[in-house]
Amino acid sequence: MRCLIRNKRIFFAALLLRTEPVRDEYGNETGESRNVYGEPFEVRGNISAARGELSTRQFGENEGYDRVIVLDDPNCEIDEYSVLWIDSTPDGGAPYDHIVKKAARSLNSVSLAVAKVNVR
Repeated sequence: MRCLIRNKRIFFAALLLRTEPVRDEYGNETGESRNVYGEPFEVRGNISAARGELSTRQFGENEGYDRVIVLDDPNCEIDEYSVLWIDSTPDGGAPYDHIVKKAARSLNSVSLAVAKVNVR
């Protein structure tokens, strides 16, 4: 499957670098961990308008997601641990607004099931 250039939209993605323990004001570990992401980078892909029946079966019936993004680069590094800025931009440190729930890779493309999140 190939993506037409006119159907591609610009969005931003950041890859997970590592997880690190959260420490309290005394320097003790709290038992929680925090994800550390790399710098956001620009990506162009075909973003679906809404969830549909065909895309529901593509990733399974129980996977909760809002949109599907199709990328024509099979070597794209975006995976299930990545975060996305689709409805906003990361300018000024704005938090991400979508997470990747599932990535389905084929020989010529990558389909990403993404879900909207509220991060503050």
